[in-house]
Amino acid sequence: MTIALYPGTFDPIHYGHIDIARRAAGIFDQVVVAVYDRPLKNLLFSTEERLRMVQQALQDIPNITTTSYSGLTVEFARRVGAKVIVRGLRVTYDFELEYQMAMTNKKLAPTLETVCLMTEQAHAFLSSSIVKEIAAAGGCVEQMVPPHVRDALVEKLRGLSGKDDLVRMISLRD
Repeated sequence: MTIALYPGTFDPIHYGHIDIARRAAGIFDQVVVAVYDRPLKNLLFSTEERLRMVQQALQDIPNITTTSYSGLTVEFARRVGAKVIVRGLRVTYDFELEYQMAMTNKKLAPTLETVCLMTEQAHAFLSSSIVKEIAAAGGCVEQMVPPHVRDALVEKLRGLSGKDDLVRMISLRD
């Protein structure tokens, strides 16, 4: 049985992430979708909130399990018995970052392989940062995220109204 690990921040999960998870589930016997709890990023949602959204988004796929983790991804992969790390690619910029990460992981865990899946063209523009920025500006994200994620975004952003300094948003211009 081949276990694949699909790690990410998923802040929040969007249809591009879901596309990669579904396709990985069609390739591997089991896919562990793991929410990283301490990325060097400014997060909108807590680890628990992100995990709940991921669980709900992927609940209909029987060979996907969801969890959160901390520490090195390669160490977590070893703990769950994964032989493969799955990553998604949207644009050439992603390739450079993912290539560097794959080479680093290979140095740390020589028997662990990285498989990159290109997202479907319909989702190639999506990123969690873009989804958050559009939602924060009052734009429609219905075609980017599942309804439960849209609702969570609206609620979270409503709670932050007037407190912009609590969450640093990444601008599309950056």
